Amino acid sequence: MDMAKGLPGRIRRLLGPAAAAAGVLLTVTGCTAADGGAAPAGDAVPVIAPGRPGEKARTLSPEEAARSRPDDTPNAADRAYMRHMVEHHEQAVRMTALAPDRAAGDAVKRLAERISAAQAPEIAVMRAWLARHPGPAGADGGGHDHGAMPGMATEQQLKDLEAARGAGFDRLFLTLMTRHHEGALTMAGEVLKGGNNAAVEELANEVVATQSAEIHRMRAMG
Repeated sequence: MDMAKGLPGRIRRLLGPAAAAAGVLLTVTGCTAADGGAAPAGDAVPVIAPGRPGEKARTLSPEEAARSRPDDTPNAADRAYMRHMVEHHEQAVRMTALAPDRAAGDAVKRLAERISAAQAPEIAVMRAWLARHPGPAGADGGGHDHGAMPGMATEQQLKDLEAARGAGFDRLFLTLMTRHHEGALTMAGEVLKGGNNAAVEELANEVVATQSAEIHRMRAMG
């Protein structure tokens, strides 16, 4: 999808398990084994597992390669994080959309543009991940209090932001977005402790890195 072009690494991890495995296990056909001997013949496709630094690679059967991969089956914490972060990101994008017509400072407008450019594609990625990993029927169900998610602005705060203009908008935007980012860090920390899926862990770590830097930038601007 076009929105995912800026996130090639995470797209491979989130949307393509085979592509993720390729970073660790290299499948080869009709070539030699790691020790210089002939690769196994027949229909089975050998897999080269790179060794640690200074160690030789190993040639594995497909069955051995499958068994050697760590189990990163998504759990309830992974799915809850991705569902909630979709909504969390959607609110951030809603807030950034107000900046071009309301913000006084170019720095605030550029910040809003960067946040939107990062989070809008991530929403698409997270929705695709959720479609791939829906979980057991009814396991993730039910509604939840959106306001209970850390950092989420209330509807009244969003109305106040929509009504603000100029320097007043800039101050309120920075206040609400800083709080919003801090909430995202809290949610990322929770899934890093309780989740199991490597792709979700990667996304959560990216959120921590990106939004921590933006928090520092917003505090300096405020």
